[in-house]
Amino acid sequence: MTPIKRRGRPPKIPRDNPDTRAALIRSGTAILTEQGFSASGIDGILKQVGVPKGSFYYYFDSKETFGREIIDYYGRYFARKLDRCLLDEALAPLERIRAFVQDAAAGMAKYDFKRGCLVGNLGQEINVLPEDYRRQLSDILLDWQQRIAGCLRLARDSGQLAPSADCEGLAEFFWIGWEGAVMRARLAKSPQPLERFAQGFFAGLPG
Repeated sequence: MTPIKRRGRPPKIPRDNPDTRAALIRSGTAILTEQGFSASGIDGILKQVGVPKGSFYYYFDSKETFGREIIDYYGRYFARKLDRCLLDEALAPLERIRAFVQDAAAGMAKYDFKRGCLVGNLGQEINVLPEDYRRQLSDILLDWQQRIAGCLRLARDSGQLAPSADCEGLAEFFWIGWEGAVMRARLAKSPQPLERFAQGFFAGLPG
């Protein structure tokens, strides 16, 4: 006998299904990178993944908790993206930073400049976000900054930069300018702001 299907109830999804949870985080990351936090609805994310709305809370207590998971995921994802360029021993240290700029520009172009930096996007909304997001976003930026600083120290040690170069200060300056360049690139729908920023950054390095 064919079992009668119950109507009106979403299918139960195991709470510990890592594939579904990961898919929700990836989908949420893509949407928040385009739309920011306030404008992003849970419904669109669930529809994209094919998860019933009632099942969302099997994985996350709230949208705020979901946001924290997405921020953490994006921070680790982008750190790996940075490391692929900054730890490439086939390139001189400064060329590694240039490679990152080129890779990031290509990534923005791939999505028609609709996606920016999730950390930068949320930073612009910080006054309406949960207060603990501020520390989480700041810690991620500091982590990325330290990666650039490490590459600049290699450049200093190899003679590409002057011995007096303040690598930590230069790395902080890089990320302050970079986030602005990403925002301008989205506005212009062009890599030109990224290229202009990089040109100015490298021209100003103490040689």
